[in-house]
Amino acid sequence: MALRTLTLLDPQGGDEILKVLAEEPTVIQYWSGSGSKENPREINVLASSEHLQDLIDKLQRHFSKDVDWRVIVAPVETVIPRYEEKRQEEIRAKKTYGTLTREALYDQILKGTRTSTDFIILVILATIVTTIGLATNNLAVIIGAMVIAPLLGPNLALSFGVTLGDKDMVIEALKANLVGFGLTMALSILIGLLLPYNIFAESHEYLLRTSVGYDGILLAFASGSTAVLSLTAGISSAMVGVMVAVALMPPAVTLGLALGSGAFNQAYGAALLLAINIICVNIAAKAVFTFKGIRPRTWYKRKKSKQSLKVSLAFWGILLGILIALIYLWQQR
Repeated sequence: MALRTLTLLDPQGGDEILKVLAEEPTVIQYWSGSGSKENPREINVLASSEHLQDLIDKLQRHFSKDVDWRVIVAPVETVIPRYEEKRQEEIRAKKTYGTLTREALYDQILKGTRTSTDFIILVILATIVTTIGLATNNLAVIIGAMVIAPLLGPNLALSFGVTLGDKDMVIEALKANLVGFGLTMALSILIGLLLPYNIFAESHEYLLRTSVGYDGILLAFASGSTAVLSLTAGISSAMVGVMVAVALMPPAVTLGLALGSGAFNQAYGAALLLAINIICVNIAAKAVFTFKGIRPRTWYKRKKSKQSLKVSLAFWGILLGILIALIYLWQQR
């Protein structure tokens, strides 16, 4: 079981917090120092990461009227002697959210919405590497572009923002997606104009991404679900990036190369594949966030998030239905 330590800084002395901790079954152990008029009281808590969200929500409700309070969360490398779980029935009755809390996920995912110089450079590099892989029919090089994965952050942020009903995060995610996909398309179209088309026409990896089938829908759902499950479990973001990029960056570059080369029939197939992947990744991400219990803390924000989630799922669902029909017509041709 993964453990976390919480350091609570309570300007009110900490007596009420100690009562809350004493009644919380998911708290393994807690200890505190003495405070003063000038400094808040420091209370340390050892708790299971799988049930940390409920505890943090309780603490935030307790501190809601205070200003100078802090809750600092840190991972625990090990505990000696090894902790043996107690009160199993009480703990298992609680919902398991995952290794990372809503707040930790928010801070981590928010980074993916920043259209900084580093983000732009990563998009350019990923596009160039993907183009080389497609032109040389080299799957290993394409996997290298998948590891760069600049489109991971904005897409996860879009789903996460809708799940929480966070309008600001959704707007920033849309901006980052627009910049990322726009730059990818512009650069790949330019490369398609400059390079002879036969370089790509003879590449199996390129041609593979100019056709679309129903199996691509399953791949996109699996990629999005794996990405979010890995993220909430605290697995390396590089591995998550691989799972999402496998469905986004290669077809985006293929679309741009086909448009630049004037191969509009292949561009249509690549566009369908890219659209299907974007839609399925976002639907899968929203579903997993909801399944893992990721939601706003307050009742009012939960109501707003439910509304935004319903509208978003309806929107993506309608698009998915349209694209499935287009795939059917494409295959009939």
